[in-house]
Amino acid sequence: MTELTNLTLEKARDGLKTKEFSSVELTKAHLKRMDETRDLNAFITETPELAISGAENADARLANGTAGLMEGIPVGIKDLFCTRGVKTTAASKILGDFIPPYESTVTQNLWNSGAVMLGKLNMDEFAMGSANLNSAYGSVKNPWHVKGEEKDYVPGGSSGGSAASVAAGAVMAATGTDTGGSIRQPAAFCGLVGVKPTYGLCSRWGVVAFASSLDQAGPMTKTVRDSAIMLEAMAGHDPKDATSAKVDIPSYNSLLKGDMKGLKIGIPKEYQVGGLDADIEALWQQNIAWFKENGAEIVDISLPHSKYALPSYYILAPAEASSNLSRYDGVRFGNRANDPKDLNDLYEKTRGEGFGEEVKRRIMIGTYVLSAGYYDAYFVKALKVRRLICNDFKEAYKKVDLILTPTTPTPAFAIGEEPKDPIAMYMNDVLTVTANIAGLPSMSIPAGFSSKGLPLGMQLTAPAFEETKMLDAGLFIETAAEFAAKTQERRSAS
Repeated sequence: MTELTNLTLEKARDGLKTKEFSSVELTKAHLKRMDETRDLNAFITETPELAISGAENADARLANGTAGLMEGIPVGIKDLFCTRGVKTTAASKILGDFIPPYESTVTQNLWNSGAVMLGKLNMDEFAMGSANLNSAYGSVKNPWHVKGEEKDYVPGGSSGGSAASVAAGAVMAATGTDTGGSIRQPAAFCGLVGVKPTYGLCSRWGVVAFASSLDQAGPMTKTVRDSAIMLEAMAGHDPKDATSAKVDIPSYNSLLKGDMKGLKIGIPKEYQVGGLDADIEALWQQNIAWFKENGAEIVDISLPHSKYALPSYYILAPAEASSNLSRYDGVRFGNRANDPKDLNDLYEKTRGEGFGEEVKRRIMIGTYVLSAGYYDAYFVKALKVRRLICNDFKEAYKKVDLILTPTTPTPAFAIGEEPKDPIAMYMNDVLTVTANIAGLPSMSIPAGFSSKGLPLGMQLTAPAFEETKMLDAGLFIETAAEFAAKTQERRSAS
């Protein structure tokens, strides 16, 4: 049954409908693959009993004609989504053995569509990081390796466990969250499709908060069509989330044609950043050529305030984090330190023992920029820059339909070779944060390989709620790049 783990979500759906195999068989094949790839450290909590039970129920619905959109498909859930009766940690010691008595809206939507949960996936603690090196449960490894090397590479973050598990075939698809690139960057590093929807398209209710005005859930899958199917299942208005958008959710997959004739593709000059890897620059030019050859018009555009996006993001996100994470005090939420002398000591010990170094760093930055005397100088100024960035995109979309850029400035780097300076690590988000700041949909599509054979991603960013147009162009890139076929060639040759 090993070959079942190589199927796309779309092909697996077709096979289940035609009874080529059952959901139980599909699920058992993935549970076996989870066991074979445990060295990747992609899972925090495995739920095999729930998976088999869910698969049996899915087979019953498939038999009686009441199957949902993702009936019988085994998926992994980033451990930031609360799951009723299943431990949810946000990869932090401070949540310990927290078992939610409620289900996040996104995961409930998936279960309503018939999806089967294999387990909860590793991540950077509280979604803070871009390499999955900040988890209390240890680092995640990228399934991709460089031929002739024994190094392990980072899967990207914060949704590193999600990316690694899909790339390794341990799950068919996974949920991720994206605050500054945490779906798209690991998707690029692991050769996957990662979609950050428009802010508000997927509910944030029941998702452990990092930065509430930036966080957005989305799918991580093997193909664009898989992402289209999963996004339809995940999205929808939620009255429990005040920021949830009241928009109709179409059947994204049925609308994808891959026809680029007449489409205007914007190329922002500001994204030609220093330090952009030569292989990524060449791939960008190749993608531009593909669009031109297939009837799209390439338009040079300017997003002049993009250069301020990263510093603004690292004011706004930590500020919101410091507010959101203040609830973990040992009284109301989280683990409580033993034998405190007084209330202040309880706070200090609980947070000192419970939070990791990166989380502490961002809480301190956020508290500083929100403090009296610095609020106007930093936080308010960052809000003004955010408005300017939003205006830049509005002006750009008067001229173009979509914006094409690389997803990351470099390919994945080896574990242990990451920049030791936190500021240098933050530069991994330089090409992704603007979409979060502006609340726009953005996706990464695997489009080629580095000279060492590591996957590289291209990024499309669309106007708000134009997911269909973005996914359609993503399908075009996927088809032109022939990434899946070239991946198979590389594996056969190694």
